[in-house]
Amino acid sequence: MIIGKNSIDQAISIIEIKTILSESFSAWNLLNKKVLVIIPDNTRTAPIKIFFELINSLLVGYTKRVDYLIALGTHPPLNQVEIENLLGFTIHEIRNRWPKTQIYNHQWDNPDNLWEIGTITSEQTAQLSDRKISLDIPVRINKRILDYDALIICGPVFPHEVVGFSGGNKYFFPGISSPHLIDFSHWLGALSTSENIIGIKETPVRSTIDLAARMIPVPRYSICFAVGNNGLHALYTGETEKAWSATADISAQLHIKYLDKPVDTVLAIIPGMYKDLWVGGKGMYKTDPVIKDGGEVIIYAPHIDEISFTHNKVLHKIGYHIKDYFLNQWKNYSHLPWSVLAHSTHVKGRGIYQNGIEYPRIQVSIASRISEDIIRKVNLNYLNPENIVLNDWFHLQDENILVVPHAGELLYRLK
Repeated sequence: MIIGKNSIDQAISIIEIKTILSESFSAWNLLNKKVLVIIPDNTRTAPIKIFFELINSLLVGYTKRVDYLIALGTHPPLNQVEIENLLGFTIHEIRNRWPKTQIYNHQWDNPDNLWEIGTITSEQTAQLSDRKISLDIPVRINKRILDYDALIICGPVFPHEVVGFSGGNKYFFPGISSPHLIDFSHWLGALSTSENIIGIKETPVRSTIDLAARMIPVPRYSICFAVGNNGLHALYTGETEKAWSATADISAQLHIKYLDKPVDTVLAIIPGMYKDLWVGGKGMYKTDPVIKDGGEVIIYAPHIDEISFTHNKVLHKIGYHIKDYFLNQWKNYSHLPWSVLAHSTHVKGRGIYQNGIEYPRIQVSIASRISEDIIRKVNLNYLNPENIVLNDWFHLQDENILVVPHAGELLYRLK
C-alpha cells in the first residue's frame, strides 16, 4: 500500500506533507523500533531540511532511535558544514534537540563497512544484459543497516542517465553499496546508451537494483517525492517499488521538456551544487537528445576545477570516449572501474568507431576552471569561460540555440 498525493499545478503544503508522513509511520508500525533514514547528498535538489525536521518531530520519542545515512555512492563524503547545510541545522542544534540522532556518510571504498547479503548470478546478469555480460556480482551494502529494525529511503525522483529515473532502490544501489554492483549497473546502462535509458521507467538497470534490494534482510520503506519550481508536486510513501513508480510518473511530467525540432547548440549552465565534472556532466546527458548530429553542447561551469574528486586518476588516464572505443579495445580497459568507463561514454555521447578512429555524434565543450591542457588531454573540447557572456547567449537564443539555466535535472527531448 502507498499513501500520497500529486498536484502538477500547485505545491503540496507542509501540513499535507506532515499528514502523509504521520499516516505512513503509523501504518509501518515503528513504535520502539530503531530506524535508519537514507537520504541524498547535496547534488540533488530536495527539501531535505523539511523532511529532516518533520521525520524527527514525528519519530523521535516514538521510536527507539532515528539515525541518518547519506547515500553518497562514490561521491566524496560531506564535511560538517555541508551536512549542516543539507539538514538545515548545525550539529550543535541537532545534539540539543535530538541528542541520540546520528548522521553518517556512506563509505563505498571501505570493505570493513560493507556486508555481503547475496549474489546476482551469472545467469541473472546474462538475462539483465541481453547476454552481453555474464558474471556473478556480489551484493554488498553498508553493514550499518543490520543495526536497525526498519530502513526508510527519503529522496527525490528525477530522470537519470544510468537507471532511467533516480530514487527508490537506487538509494541502496549504488547509494550505500560496494563498487561491485556500482560498476556492473553503470556499465550495463552504458551498453544500452543514455539515450535509451534516461527518462524511462523500466530499464535493465532498474531491474538490477530492484533485484538486489529484495535481498536486504531489513524491512524497507520509501518517502519518494518530485520537486518542481514551487516545491513538492508529488509525494508517495510506502512500499519502495510502488512509491517510486507513482512518483516517477509525475517526474516524467515535471522534468521532461519537449522541443519541436533539434538545435545546433546547447549552453548548459551548471549550478553550484555540481562541484566536479563527474556530476556536472549531467548538463550533457539531459540535453543530448535534442542536439543535431554535428552539433555542440557547452558545459558552462566556471566554478568547476576538477574532473572528479573521486575518480580523477582513472579519468586522466583514459579520457572521454564513445562506447565502442572501449568495446573494440576491451582487453585494455576491462580491468578499470566500469562505472568510470560508463561516465566517460555518457559525457562523450554516442558515435561511430571505425578503423581505430572514433567519430562522436556531437562536440562536447567544457568551459570551466579546468585548464585547457587537461581538457584536451582527456579528449574534450576546451572553451574559455571568460569568453562566454551569459546575457549575450540569452539574447541569441532562438530555434537553433538552447540555453539551459540550472542544467542537470530537466531532461530535454524531441516531440
